[in-house]
Amino acid sequence: MHYREACLNDLPVLLALEQYIIETERPLDPLLKSEGARYYDLEALITHTDSVVMVAEENDEIIATGYAKICQSEPWYAHDYHTYLGFMYVAEQYRGQGLNQDMMTILKDWSQNKGIHHLYLEVYTDKAHAIRAYEKAGFTPHVLEMRLNLDD
Repeated sequence: MHYREACLNDLPVLLALEQYIIETERPLDPLLKSEGARYYDLEALITHTDSVVMVAEENDEIIATGYAKICQSEPWYAHDYHTYLGFMYVAEQYRGQGLNQDMMTILKDWSQNKGIHHLYLEVYTDKAHAIRAYEKAGFTPHVLEMRLNLDD
């Protein structure tokens, strides 16, 4: 297995994995579009210098993904910029083997090399296994987003 930066040739596979993630998360979020939902602008994330998309490969197959993107922080924070992590995916048959931790380390190192020391990510509150993995990587819960649908 090896890790590398994604390239534009990976887009078809990455777009399919994005749709897989959306479908698995659809039961957690009734407000997701029923068709045409997209989480990421993968082409921009691959080509811009303020972001990186990483993949893990085994036998020429992408088995894990993750991205890091430098973002401007809200003006009330002491830091001007932070790194946002997303597209954290590990193929089911490879889960529990430390790939997510390895990917997080690679993305944390990328961020540090860019001079950014604050990292953020979002996770559905119902995904206890993902929350545990992020806590194992050093993340702590910070803000709980709440919403209300006035049509209900």
